[in-house]
Amino acid sequence: MLGKLRRRYEELVDPIGRSLGKIGVSPNSITVTSALMGGLAGLLFYLKEPLLGVVAIILVGITDMLDGAVARATHRVTKFGGVLDHVLDRYSEFAILLGMSLGGYISSSLAVYTLFGMVMASYTRAKAESLGGLKSCSVGLMERQEKFVLLIVGGLLVAWFEEALNVAAAVCGTLSHITVGQRLLYTYRQTRGG
Repeated sequence: MLGKLRRRYEELVDPIGRSLGKIGVSPNSITVTSALMGGLAGLLFYLKEPLLGVVAIILVGITDMLDGAVARATHRVTKFGGVLDHVLDRYSEFAILLGMSLGGYISSSLAVYTLFGMVMASYTRAKAESLGGLKSCSVGLMERQEKFVLLIVGGLLVAWFEEALNVAAAVCGTLSHITVGQRLLYTYRQTRGG
């Protein structure tokens, strides 16, 4: 959904990417920084600092956009960089949900349900593109931006509504599982089941 705006926000962050590239910042270092921000977000939720946790999630999103901008600006788009980005994104999501669970904002079973949906949506896309031969399988209700928006809203509302993050995580998990189905169906149609 928000992925349709990708070209627009890429145009907004590309000048920043060029500036960072000029001072020698590498795309992979930004990818690692994004993952560390995810770990920090999880720690902040564990420490019962949801507003600071939300700020850290926003920083994850910003740095996640910047690694691609630097890679494009410096012509350092690599296969390894793409793999590293996707792998560390999953660790970041794990850290955030673990922190929310350990901090008492979401139940452990809901954290597993949501994380599994998030991972499987990404896994389905990866397999559709690698094994299925699709150029892109970024279809469905939940991409990374939507996941973060839901968790950010939940984190902001938790001060007034105790169950806000439980609701946000449940919606995020359910829509992620639905996205798996959408991506499988899309792949089936694109490959004609072959």
